Amino acid sequence: MADPQSNAPLRADAGAPTTGVIHVRTRLTADFTVISNALAQRRGSAVTIGVAAYIASLPDGAPVTITALCEHFSEGEILISRALRELEAAGYLERRRERTPTGQVRTRTYFYAVPRGEGPDDPPEPPKPRPGRRPTVRETRREAAPAPAPAPEEPGSPAPALADPAPEAVAVLASLRRVDPRLVLSAQEAARLAPAVAEWLAAGVGQREITELLTVRLPDRFRARPASVLAFRLRETPLPLPPRAPLPPEAGRPVVLPFQTCDGCERAFRAEEPGHCRSCRDRRAGERLRAAG
Repeated sequence: MADPQSNAPLRADAGAPTTGVIHVRTRLTADFTVISNALAQRRGSAVTIGVAAYIASLPDGAPVTITALCEHFSEGEILISRALRELEAAGYLERRRERTPTGQVRTRTYFYAVPRGEGPDDPPEPPKPRPGRRPTVRETRREAAPAPAPAPEEPGSPAPALADPAPEAVAVLASLRRVDPRLVLSAQEAARLAPAVAEWLAAGVGQREITELLTVRLPDRFRARPASVLAFRLRETPLPLPPRAPLPPEAGRPVVLPFQTCDGCERAFRAEEPGHCRSCRDRRAGERLRAAG
């Protein structure tokens, strides 16, 4: 005989909540990351918390540029860039320009477990010269030497203020996505590329020709941002020769009168209409004078 079955619900464990989440905890001994509740429970965008958790799990030296993050996450550049700015404003992320021992300047990214300034392990600020201290000979020579060119900033870092780009050049860049949907540019990227496009327009290159030069034979897969590909083409494609100046109008040749046959002596002479040649006209004029006298 089968055991009797009961349809009564099982009694909940003593102390377990009746609603909400119930944690099934496992003690991890490897491959885990510690995140503060202040960051994990931060109100706002879930993308920001996800990006913060991912960066916290990476080892030192791992790339955290927008390009690298977009390759990991399914979100696009706009959301990833916004998340980085929110983390930077909240004090969890810091971008700092530092000089390497070889003299190069590069941007380094610091990620803080707690907001910057609240933790005991914050990296020290770069040393600043003390006021009133007399510079040494080595510092004077270093200041006199030409400074190395700064390394390119990380994508997503605040861009320097740019002049208003030419509207025609921006319109050309914005229309490229109609030809190739991958050529989506941000406002900052379009502003950086607009001066080169404006130079092409000023050289006499039409909008259709510029679009063709920038979109023909593009690679199947970009290894960099589309703006970098377009910047390379704008930089490496030679400008066309300026249009030739119009030639000055040729000096008009003297009108060649047709030949006429003199009605008096039947000599050939040039004149617009038939009549007498000059000799016959002079002779006839002399005869009239003698007849009048």
